[in-house]
Amino acid sequence: MATGGGEDGCTNILSKYDALASSLPSSEKAIGDLRLRKYEGFWYLEHLLAPTLAMRDTFVARPTDIILATTPKSGTTWLKALVFCVVHRGRHAPADERHPLLSSSPHDAVPFLHSIYENHLSAPPGPLLEEMPSPRILAVHTPFTALPASVPESACRVVYLCRDPKDVLVSLYHYIDKIRPEGSGTMTPFAEAFDLFCDGVVAFGPMWDNMAGYWKESVARPEEVMFLRYEDLKEDTVGTVRRLAAFLGCPFTDEEEAGGSGAAAEIVALCSMDKMRSVQANRDGTHGNGGSCFKNSAFFRKGEVGDWKAHMTPEMARRLDAIVEEKLRESGLSMIGNP
Repeated sequence: MATGGGEDGCTNILSKYDALASSLPSSEKAIGDLRLRKYEGFWYLEHLLAPTLAMRDTFVARPTDIILATTPKSGTTWLKALVFCVVHRGRHAPADERHPLLSSSPHDAVPFLHSIYENHLSAPPGPLLEEMPSPRILAVHTPFTALPASVPESACRVVYLCRDPKDVLVSLYHYIDKIRPEGSGTMTPFAEAFDLFCDGVVAFGPMWDNMAGYWKESVARPEEVMFLRYEDLKEDTVGTVRRLAAFLGCPFTDEEEAGGSGAAAEIVALCSMDKMRSVQANRDGTHGNGGSCFKNSAFFRKGEVGDWKAHMTPEMARRLDAIVEEKLRESGLSMIGNP
C-alpha cells in the first residue's frame, strides 16, 4: 500500500486485505467467544487481521525504532511504561510530578502498531507514522513472521517479553471477562478455556510458537533482539531496567545513578503496579474505540508470578507445561528454569 495515491486508492487496496481476512479459516470456539481467524499458523482477532496484513506489507521501520513485542497478558502495559520512561528520561524525569505517565495510560504513550493501522483504514497511516519523532516506540502482539520485513532489515531494536503460559492464561481469562460487552452471555468456563489454550486457539497464538520465533531471532541477532522473561523482570526489576537501557543505546550514566535512589530505581517506582493503578487515566480512562472500547482499569489486575495456582489443578499445570516444553523443544527455549 502506497502512502500516497488518494483515499480511494488506499481504500481499494485495504479492501484486498479485508477480502483475504474474511476468506481465512475461523475458530469454531474461542475464549469469551472472540472471533478468531487463522493465518500462516497463527490465530488473530478477526478485526485486527486486515490491519496486521497491511502493517506487514507497508510499514517502513527506521533504525532508531523500538518495537515492543508480547503476547497478550504477558506484561505488555508494564513493559511499555518502563521503556517509555527509560528512552524519554531526558525530557521527562521519572521524579517529575508532570510526567506523562501520571496523566495518561502507557497504551497512549506507546501505541500498538496494528491499532494505528486499524484506526486509519480509510486513509493511509503513513503520514501519521512519518510525523512521529524518533525514536518511535511501537508495540505489537504479532508473531515475528508477521512483522514487516523492514524491521529486521533496518536493524532497529526489538524487545520481547514472555511470561509463564499458565499465568498468561489466568490473566487473559480474567481480562476477557472484564472487557466483554454487557449482555454478551456467560463467560467460557475456565476448563473449556484451558483446553482451547492448550490447543493453541488464542489470539496471536499458539503462544509457544510466538515465543519461539522471537527467541530464535534473539539468539541469531542478540544486538538487535532482546528476549526477556516476566519472572526475571519481577525478581530484579532495577537490574533488568539497566539492561534494557544499555540494549536500547541509552545506558544510565554514573551521574544518573549517583545520589538518592538512582534513576533506574525511580523509573521502577514510577512504573510500579500500585503507582500506575492510582493514576486517574488508568482508573477511569478508556482504551480503543467503537465496539472495542473498554476501561483502562482492565489492564491492571494482580501481575503476580504463580497466580495460576489459585485457578489450576496440579494435573492441569503439568499438562500445559508438558505441551509447552514439547512445542519449544526444537527452538532450544525452555520455560522451566533458565534457557
